[in-house]
Parts: sequence; C-alpha cells; structure tokens
Amino acid sequence: MKQPHFTKLPLPAPEREEHLPLHAQWLAGEGAGSWFSIVAANDARVEITRFSPEGKVECTGLFACNNPTFNLNQPYEFTHLSHCKTVNILQNGIIFIFERV
Repeated sequence: MKQPHFTKLPLPAPEREEHLPLHAQWLAGEGAGSWFSIVAANDARVEITRFSPEGKVECTGLFACNNPTFNLNQPYEFTHLSHCKTVNILQNGIIFIFERV
C-alpha cells in the first residue's frame, strides 16, 4: 500500500543576522529557506545575493530581467522558484524572472 506524502511546512524566518542587508527578504521553502537581496547595478542589470539562514553568502551575481517594467522602488517579494541561476520576484501581481548573466 502506498504511503501518504506529507508536505513539510515552510521554514520560518530565522533571526536576522546583523550583517544582512536591511532590505534582504526571507524566502521559505519546505524545510529550508534563504535570504535574498537585490540592488541596482549597471546597464539595467541588478545584483542579487542569496544568503544562508545564518547569513553566509551562498551566491551573488548580475541578473537581467525578462520585463523592463520591474521597479526596485516599488514593493516586491521574492518567490519560488529562486536559486543561484534564476530568481523570481512578484511585484504588482506580475512575476518577474531574473536570469544570471
């Protein structure tokens, strides 16, 4: 008989380490999670950094967005699926996809 599959609950945000950027956001996953930050770079690119729950840099790089209407000055929320190659951000009901360049 097949065993039922139970989804793990999202990991709550850990205590914010002092050295994390103030704008870093916690993105919880099933039993895991990461902090993400985004800052303007050059040539319409952004720098996105992913931090471990303890605040250690896991990856950082320049990213380009698939949609030029993303606005860093408006509220946004990191969402799934986000990792070191692709990051998805929700803003005004639109999911913006950032690809590492």
